[in-house]
Amino acid sequence: MNQKTISKEITSTTEKREDWRTRAEKKRQRQLDSIPSEWRIPIPPDQYNVLQVPYECGLLDPLEIEITDTTDVNRILENLKTGKWTSVQVTRAFYKRALVAHQTTNCLTEIFLERALARAEEMDRYLKEHGKPKGPLHGLPISLKDQFKIKGLETINGYVANIGEFAAEDCVLVEILYELGAVPFTRTNVPQTLMWGETYNNVFGRTLNPYDLRLTSGGSSGGEGALIAMRGSPLGIDTYTLNHVWTLRTSPFIQSAAIPWGKKHNGRTRKHHKCPRSDVQFPAIIDTRPWLRDPLCIRKAWDQEAYELVDHGGRGAKKCFAMLCDDGLVKPHPPVWRAMDMMKRALLAAGHEVIEWENRRHEDLFYNVEKQIFLADGDEDFKRECAKSGEPRIQTMDPELYSHELHDPETNRGIHIIERKSHFTAPV
Repeated sequence: MNQKTISKEITSTTEKREDWRTRAEKKRQRQLDSIPSEWRIPIPPDQYNVLQVPYECGLLDPLEIEITDTTDVNRILENLKTGKWTSVQVTRAFYKRALVAHQTTNCLTEIFLERALARAEEMDRYLKEHGKPKGPLHGLPISLKDQFKIKGLETINGYVANIGEFAAEDCVLVEILYELGAVPFTRTNVPQTLMWGETYNNVFGRTLNPYDLRLTSGGSSGGEGALIAMRGSPLGIDTYTLNHVWTLRTSPFIQSAAIPWGKKHNGRTRKHHKCPRSDVQFPAIIDTRPWLRDPLCIRKAWDQEAYELVDHGGRGAKKCFAMLCDDGLVKPHPPVWRAMDMMKRALLAAGHEVIEWENRRHEDLFYNVEKQIFLADGDEDFKRECAKSGEPRIQTMDPELYSHELHDPETNRGIHIIERKSHFTAPV
């Protein structure tokens, strides 16, 4: 390669780098412009815990504080059903609080206030004209992780290349939410690749922890987590690969923007609600029979007895919890250890049993099963998505794992599942 060719490639790379930075900056400016000027607040200097900012900033009136402080989603839905609160009131209240959360933690991506309020007005008209709610989620504002496509909006999904790409249609889950009467009102930040334990990307930057802005909010649903922690949404829908959330795959995921789509080797949940005091949304979604729209959904009706833990004596019965405090590989930091001890003491005080869980080949499970499955495509999608815009990769990925090597971790995965289940069900 001659010097002229090298210079040309360097110049091309520089132009690409400048281009992605400019695109990201313009997107952030559009996001800022979407916040009403009267809803912008000064950021408290040297204040690391920002949970009290919604009460101190003066943006929310007493009714809006009451609405957003209501942690029982069923109560919000009942007030919407009876007309005590209008959907416009509830949506406006949560949008204000969501924007307070965003201005302190950087948790949102798409802000579409006018569109959400128009939907809320539609639900209020429906209730007035028909004398009944449109569906079980009537008028309820719901936030979504950034990967869930909403028609007419960009789905950045952590990549600069997606700036300017507008969804031609709603993803199946959003379709269902509209049919149930919900008001999708904002979307939340994700990491580059959607596979990080920290929420950071080159477009929107890092989402912070509202309990302490010196810490991150985790990932990959850190935007949703920070928003819910500040009561900026009554109900958030997101996805988890880790974070210990497991279920049957009964939630539609088709037409969302996950990378890589369709290359799945697990049955982990694609929908998790962060507000535990609601038993409406999950059965409502399942009752729409989403497997008829998304073939990857498991065909399974809602089991109220399983939800009520009938086979385990019901919700109020004594339960047994296994706790792993130190796996011998990574010792928890003192504050994490303290939090785990607080949880253990709370469980014991409530009359439950807590047993120590042993580290049974966790390191082997991670390196020889999970990590290899994660990298089974040689991180080709990661490379391709970053190359489209020229943005840098945030993390150095491991060497490629080719498809023929995937058999071993998949086999090991089955062995680990059998082994762990046998250990878990063994007599104490």
